Amino acid sequence: MGEGPKRPATYEDLLALPEHVVGQIVDGELIVMPRPASPHAKANSGLYGELYGPFERGRGGPGGWWFLVEPELHFRKDVLVPDLAAWRRERMPEIPDVPYFTLAPDWVCEVLSPSTAPLDRVKKKRIYAREGVGHVWLVDPKARTLEVFRRDGARWVELGTFSGDERVRAEPFEALELALGDLWLTAEVKPGSP
Repeated sequence: MGEGPKRPATYEDLLALPEHVVGQIVDGELIVMPRPASPHAKANSGLYGELYGPFERGRGGPGGWWFLVEPELHFRKDVLVPDLAAWRRERMPEIPDVPYFTLAPDWVCEVLSPSTAPLDRVKKKRIYAREGVGHVWLVDPKARTLEVFRRDGARWVELGTFSGDERVRAEPFEALELALGDLWLTAEVKPGSP
């Protein structure tokens, strides 16, 4: 006999997870993932490093943003954890001292891995559109690509896909020329090799 219908996941289910995993609730389903591998971590930290100075601190850029790494976002019954998120200061003048955010970010970035790409590309993007996120970036460290989307009503408009070592200006951070090659894990060169 079958188990019957599964009960929707709750926030208590997330709190019960061990600390070495990332948990999310998407469409009532508990999604549990291990911490990211090095290509993912390199792309995520590299992108954060490039955007933080010019857009949060105003060093060499316009400022006016708050950036957070892996913030917990609560949207209705969904609990999402994007790799990076940013809010315009005009919408969130200060970062509140809270365990999670209910105000949708203006921009999110998902760094894809083979196991999370379908979730990030379909379900999470749909929820981000529903909640009013303005831009979504999908970074694929294996394919070495950046896909940039702008929300237009309830749908996403793809503004471009960039790859390899391209230098790009991408909404909403077009004030900065981003060198994509800086985001990718490179093979270590051993002494004596060309």
